[in-house]
Amino acid sequence: MSNLIKRILSSIILLPLSLYFILSGSYYLIFFTLICFFISIYEWYKMVKKIELKLLGTIFLIFSFYTFYEISITYIWSFVFLVCISTDIGGYIFGKLFKGPRLTKISPNKTYSGMIGGYFLSLIFLSSFMGWINQKIYVEWFIVTILISTVSQIGDITISYFKRLSKTKDTGKIIPGHGGLLDRIDGMIFAFPFFYLIELTDYLPQ
Repeated sequence: MSNLIKRILSSIILLPLSLYFILSGSYYLIFFTLICFFISIYEWYKMVKKIELKLLGTIFLIFSFYTFYEISITYIWSFVFLVCISTDIGGYIFGKLFKGPRLTKISPNKTYSGMIGGYFLSLIFLSSFMGWINQKIYVEWFIVTILISTVSQIGDITISYFKRLSKTKDTGKIIPGHGGLLDRIDGMIFAFPFFYLIELTDYLPQ
């Protein structure tokens, strides 16, 4: 319970602060992006041992934060951001309430009920988001929401895999209750590049 309280308090403090830097744009956004990037690189290098993995992770993080910066210039960044958060919250709540069989051995806390909860809450968010911007929910948005939620969950499991290899519980200790920055944004660093590539195809109706 004390860890849950830490998670809630950290989120209450960090979420508005993050939104302030992102919404302010310009130099504030660049500063925020660079700070998060360097912290992520530090945690990645500390976690993995092989040089080739360090370099591969660096290239991926550069691309990931670049796509975040490009998307964050428009309002649509909030869609990806909040789908990832909805997926995390839904997975956490449903996993705690319903438990059930594990999804994978890589991350023992991940369950099938948590996976379903992540999808469920992300779709609830989609409905609210489209109502907020007064736009019809096209089937393309439904599909993309499911895909972003899936990619976010895969990103979570991927970082868990590397933590398991390095025999560490968290990527760091910078965020009380959450661990490191990579522990908090593990799904997002995969979801933003994925959505950026979708945007390039003009798949989504405007």
